Amino acid sequence: MLQNLWLIPLGFFIGTYGTLIGAGGGFILMPILLLLYPGENPELLTSISLAVVFFNAFSGSVAYSRMKRIDYRSGFLFSAATIPGAIFGALTTTYIPRWLFDLIFGLLMIAASVFLLLHPNRKNELKEETPNYHLTRNLTEANGANHTYSYNPIVGVGLSLFVGYISSLLGIGGGVIHVPALVHILNFPIHIATATSHFILAVMAMTGTTVHVATGVFSHGVRRTILLAIGVLLGAQLGARLSIRVHGDWIIRGLAIALGFVGARILLMAV
Repeated sequence: MLQNLWLIPLGFFIGTYGTLIGAGGGFILMPILLLLYPGENPELLTSISLAVVFFNAFSGSVAYSRMKRIDYRSGFLFSAATIPGAIFGALTTTYIPRWLFDLIFGLLMIAASVFLLLHPNRKNELKEETPNYHLTRNLTEANGANHTYSYNPIVGVGLSLFVGYISSLLGIGGGVIHVPALVHILNFPIHIATATSHFILAVMAMTGTTVHVATGVFSHGVRRTILLAIGVLLGAQLGARLSIRVHGDWIIRGLAIALGFVGARILLMAV
C-alpha cells in the first residue's frame, strides 16, 4: 500500500474540485485510472471510481448540510429515482456495446459543454403563476440567503433515473449532468443545485458500489479505494468552503469545462 500513497493527494484534488462544482469527481478520476492501469478490467476501475465518488459526496454533503444548502425534500425524491438506474447501470456494464454508447454520449457531453459556456447565467425567478403540478421550494441558507423556486417533479425524477444509470455505467458520478439539469431545466439556484446534487450522488454512488461489491468486482480495488477515499474526504471539506467564495457563474463555467473534458475523453476511448 505504501507505494500507492500518492493516491491520497490525488484524492484530495478530486474531492476539492468535485465538491466545488457538485460533480463528485469521478469524471476526473476515471480517465486517470484508465491511464494508470491500462491492464486492469474496466469494470474494476469503474467500481473504484464509484466508491470514491461516494466518499467524496458523503463528505461534501456533510459540509453543505452545515451551510443549509441541501434541498432535502427534492434530494430524497431524486435519490429514490437514481437507485434503480444505478443498479441497472452497474449490472449492464459488460453487456452494452461500449464504443457506440461512448461515441453518442461523448458528443452529447461536448454539446452540453458548449451550451453552458455560451449560457452560464440562469435567473431563478419564481413566476407569479406556477402550474399546480409544480413543486415550490423555499430554502434559507445558514448565511441568511433565501431562495424560492419551482420545478416539475416528474421531469426531475426522469432526469435522476437517467443520471443514476449513466453514472453507475461509466463510474463518473453524474453531477456533471445533474447540476446543469437542476439549474437550466428545473430552475434550481446554482449553490442549492451543487449541494443537493452532492447529496443525491452519495445515495446513488453507494447503491452502485453495493452492486459492484455484491457481484465481486470490487474485491481487488479495496486498497486503492481506501487511499483515494482519505484524500477526497479531506478535499471535499475544502471544496465546500471554497464554494462560498466562488460566484455561481464560475461554478457553471467549471462544469462546462468538466463536461467538455469528459466528452473528449469518452470520444477518444470510442475511436
